[in-house]
Amino acid sequence: MLKNYFKAALRNLRHNKINSFINIAGLSLGLASAMLIILYLKDEVSFDRFHRNVAGIYRIVSTEKYKGTEYKNTNTGLLQGPRFMQNVPGIKSFVRVQSGVEDIKQGTEVLSQDLLYVDSNFFSVFTFPLIEGDAKNCLKQPHSIVLSEDAAKKQFGTAGALGKMVQVKENGAFVAYKVTAVTKDCPQNSSIQFKTLLPIDEPEADAKNNDNWFSFFLNTFVVLNPNANPQTVSGQMQRFYIKDASQTFKELEAKYGSGGTMDNYFLQPFTDMHLNTELSAQNGLVNGSNPMYSYILSGIALFILLIACINFINLTVARSVRRAKEIGIRKVVGSGRKQLIFQLLGESYLLCTIAFLFAILLAQLILPVFNDLSNKQLSISYLLDAKLVAGYIILFMLTGLLAGAYPALVLSGYKPVEILYNRFNLKGKNYLQKSLVVLQFTLASFLIIATLTIYVQFNFLTKTNLGYDDNNVVDVSNYNLNHDKAAAFKAELLRNPNIVDAAPNDVGRGWTVARVANDSNISFNYATIDESYFHELAIPILQGRNFSKAFPADSNNSVIVNESFVKLAGWKNPVGEKVNFWSRHKIYHVIGVVQDYHFQSLAQKIGPQLFTTKNDNHYATVLIKIKPNTATASLKYIQQTFKQLFPMNPYSYTFLNDENRKNYEAEDKWKQIMLFSAVLTIFISSIGLFGLSVLSAEKRTKEIGIRKVLGASVSNVVSILSIDFLKLVAIALVISLPAGWLAANKWLENYPYRTSLHWWIFSVTALLVIFIALITVSFQSVKTAIANPVKSLRTE
Repeated sequence: MLKNYFKAALRNLRHNKINSFINIAGLSLGLASAMLIILYLKDEVSFDRFHRNVAGIYRIVSTEKYKGTEYKNTNTGLLQGPRFMQNVPGIKSFVRVQSGVEDIKQGTEVLSQDLLYVDSNFFSVFTFPLIEGDAKNCLKQPHSIVLSEDAAKKQFGTAGALGKMVQVKENGAFVAYKVTAVTKDCPQNSSIQFKTLLPIDEPEADAKNNDNWFSFFLNTFVVLNPNANPQTVSGQMQRFYIKDASQTFKELEAKYGSGGTMDNYFLQPFTDMHLNTELSAQNGLVNGSNPMYSYILSGIALFILLIACINFINLTVARSVRRAKEIGIRKVVGSGRKQLIFQLLGESYLLCTIAFLFAILLAQLILPVFNDLSNKQLSISYLLDAKLVAGYIILFMLTGLLAGAYPALVLSGYKPVEILYNRFNLKGKNYLQKSLVVLQFTLASFLIIATLTIYVQFNFLTKTNLGYDDNNVVDVSNYNLNHDKAAAFKAELLRNPNIVDAAPNDVGRGWTVARVANDSNISFNYATIDESYFHELAIPILQGRNFSKAFPADSNNSVIVNESFVKLAGWKNPVGEKVNFWSRHKIYHVIGVVQDYHFQSLAQKIGPQLFTTKNDNHYATVLIKIKPNTATASLKYIQQTFKQLFPMNPYSYTFLNDENRKNYEAEDKWKQIMLFSAVLTIFISSIGLFGLSVLSAEKRTKEIGIRKVLGASVSNVVSILSIDFLKLVAIALVISLPAGWLAANKWLENYPYRTSLHWWIFSVTALLVIFIALITVSFQSVKTAIANPVKSLRTE
C-alpha cells in the first residue's frame, strides 16, 4: 500500500514538473528563511548562558534623578563591589571588569590593543576555559597577563605561551608582563569578549576614599548566595549605600552643586544585559542587542513560511480539476476517503521532505551572507542542538499538515459520479484562496514600503551636509600627544606639498559640566583643538574670532562655543561671557561662536560644544587634509613621518568620511535585510497568484470558449481573467499603504534628523505590485485566451 502511494506521488511530481518545482522552491525558501532566523534567535537567547553559575550572577546598576528626569547607569566605581560584599549578607563574591587600551609590542611592531582589566577571581565567577595556567592564581600578580588562544598565536606563533613575556607600555616605557594563562577564545554569544586580560590596579588610597562612590567607569558583577533573594539584596545594598555615602554626597553637593540625587542601586540579572535596551552591555561589554530585531526577523520568517504554505494550498487546489478523474476512479474501485486523505497528505509530506533537504542546503549557502547582515558568526551545526532538532521535527510535521490538509480534504470529497460523467467543476467563490493572496500582497507591499523608507533615510543620513568638509581628511590616532610633539608632527607634515593642513584634537567625545553666568550648570561636549581645526574642516565662525598664536592667553583663558551652547546658556551677546569650570577652579572667557555641525552621528541631536586650546590637555588624533587624488603618496609620507617621530607608538589611520559612514552601518544592514525579505516575499506571493490564476482558468474554461465563439478578442479574454486579480491587489494596497505609512512614520521618529515620507514611495510600491501581479497573471491569461475554443467546449 505504502509503496503504491509512493509511486503515485512520484508519478504526480513527474507529470506536474512546473507546479512541483514551484511548490518545492517556495517551501524551500520559506523553510530556509525559518532556519536562519531560528539560528539567529537561538544565538540571541543563548547569550551568556554558558557560564556554570549564571543564575546567581548579577550586575550592579543604578538610577539617578537629575532635575526631575531619571537616568539609568550601568557603571560603578571601585567601591561598590568590595563595600557591598563586606556589608550585605546575600553577596558571596564580586568581580569588576574595566575596558582599556594599551600599546603592546608584537615582534617589531607596536599595536594599540583593546583589553580588559579584571579582578583576580575573574575565572572563578565566569566560565572561560583555560588551555594553560592556573585559573585561581593567574591574575594575582601585578605584572601578570592572560591571553586568548588567538592572541597567543599572533604574539608568539603558538598557543603554548605560558611563562613567556609580553612588552606592555607603562608611563612611556615598555614593561615586561608574564603570561600566566592562555584561555580558549571567547564564545561568540558572550557579552564579555577579550583577547587580553590584565589585573585591575587599585591603589590603597582609592579603596579608602569615599569620593569614589561617585566615580563611574567600570562594570561590577556579584555572585549571590544560593538562597539569596535579588530584591532583598538590592534593598540591603541601597540601605548600606545611603548610610555609608550620604555624608560624602552632601559635601560634594555643597562643593559642586550637581543638582542630582543619590543613586538608587539594584541588581540586574547577567543574562538580561544582551537584550536590554536601557541597561545594555557596554563599557567593556559588547554585543548588546535590541529585542525588536528578533521580533522583526521572526515576523518576516513566519510570514514567508506561511506564504509558502499558502502557495502549496493554492497550487494543489488549482491542479484538482486535472486530478479529478484519478480521484473518481480510485473511489469507484474502492478507495475510501481516509485512504485518499492519507495518500494526499503523503504527497504533501514527500514534497516537504524534499523541500527540507533543499532548505538545509540553501541555508548553508546563504549563511555567510546572513552572518554578514546580522553581524553574527553562526554555524549550521548549531541546528544539531537537541531542542532545535525537536523543533524542526515539529515544524516539518506542522508544515506538511498545514500545506496538505486543506487540499486533501477538498480533493477527497469529490463525488465520483459527477467526475466520471465530466459534470464536475470547482464551485464557490474561493474566498479562502483570495483572502490568502490579499494577505500575501499586503505583506509584500508593506515590506516594499519599509525597504524604500530605510533606503531613503540611509541616503539622507549619508548625504546630508554635516556642517563641515570631511573629504580628503585622514584621521591619524595618537593618544596622549602633548602640544609640543603635536606641533613638531604638524610642521613636518606641512613640508609635503600634497598636505594642505593638519589639526591636532582630542576627538571631542568627552562630556563635562560647567557653570554659566546665570549660575546654572550645563552639560556639554568638551574638545581640545588647535587653531587650524575650524579652517581645515571649513566650519564657519559666526561671531568673535578663532584661536590664534598672536594671542598667547588663548591657551589658558579662552574658549569657543557652538550655537547650541549659546542657546542653552541663554546668552544674547556670547562673546565675552564667562564659563566657570568650578571643579577645576578655572574661569574661561568666550572669544567666538562657531556654527553648529554634526560632531556626532545624525542619530543624535546636535548638542552644546565647547573648544579649548589648553596646553595641559593632550590630543588623541590628528586630522590631516590632503590634496585630491594624492592618497597613496600622502599616506606613505604620513606613515614615514609618524614612525620617525613616534617609533614607540602604534600607527593607524582612517579617512574621516569613511569613519562618518560607519555610523550608519545598522541602517545599511537593515536596508539589505528588508530588500532580501521584500524580494523573497514578492517572489513567493507571485507564485501564489500564479496558482490562483491557474485555478480561475480551469474553472472558466467553457466560459472562455463560448466568449471566443461569440467574438471575444484575446485582449477581452485577458482583461476578463485579470480584473479579478487586480481587485485583490487593490484591496491589498488599500490595507498596506496606510499601515506602511504609520509604521514608517513611527520608525522615522527615532531619528532627530530624518527624511520626510515622500509620496513617490507609496506610488512606486503600488505600481510595482500591480506590475508584478499583471506579469504573473498574464502568463496564464494569455495562454487561456489563445487556446482553441473547440477544445474548451468539448470539455463538457
